[in-house]
Order: sequence, then structure tokens, then C-alpha cells
Amino acid sequence: MSEVSQKQIEANRQNAKLGGVKTEEGKAISRYNAIKHGLFSNKVLIKGEHQAELEELGQRIRNDLKPQSAIEFILVDRIIANLWRLQRVMEIEKTDVISSTGGLMYEPNNVFRYEIMLERGIYKALHELQRIQAARMGEKPPAPIAIDVDVSKE
Repeated sequence: MSEVSQKQIEANRQNAKLGGVKTEEGKAISRYNAIKHGLFSNKVLIKGEHQAELEELGQRIRNDLKPQSAIEFILVDRIIANLWRLQRVMEIEKTDVISSTGGLMYEPNNVFRYEIMLERGIYKALHELQRIQAARMGEKPPAPIAIDVDVSKE
């Protein structure tokens, strides 16, 4: 990582005092600054993705998981959002996106970590949903299990 010069630090401070973007056009552009690839977007659907495809995925998952209560619907929605984002990650891995400078646009280790985070979120919500549904059907739900796995090569 390169060090930031004192001159750049001072320029950043002066720019911060100006209060950021002023025009509506500038605000419209700058609101997408953090969404370069959509991995860390707080929105499930980003530019270039299709609402109908997300709705179709949601309908298929809801049909499979059959949520009944409000909390079950919340968990299913979380599963759907994470599955959608996971598809985005897999598309990035598949297409091997190259930036204009000729280098990789995405740090492979960061993409891999994000993929793992999404998968854990899916399984966590799915397991909790299964526990809640089992209890609703009068079954004794299994205790939640957390497993610490060491995959180091030592």
C-alpha cells in the first residue's frame, strides 16, 4: 500500500470542508461511487440486473421453503438476497473481469471471502428457518450447532 503524502492529506481536509457534491447531477453520479461491482452494495438489485429475475428466484425459493410466519418470511428474504448476491459473485469469477488498466478488477481473495460470507449467511438463515418450522410443526428442533473448522495446511 502506498503512503499518502502530507500534501494529499491537506487537500483531502480542504475538500471535506467544502461539503461534498452540490449539484443534483453530481449527487446522482456520486451515489454510485461505492458500487463498482456490487459486491458490497446495500441494495440487492443493482444496475444491469433484472427485477423479474430476482422476483422469479424469490418465488422459487418461497415455494421450496414455504414460510408461514413473519420471522420465517424475513429469514427467507435474507436467503433470497444472499443467493442473488452469490450469483453475482459467481458471475464475477466466471467472466474474469479485466479493468481498463489490464489488471484484475477484483482481488481474488476478497471475492472468495465475500463468497464464503454469503454462503454462511444463507446456511445460518436456512438452519434457523428449519428450526422455527420444526417447532411450529410440533417437532423438537435440533440445537443450533457452530463448528470451527481449520483448513490450514499445517
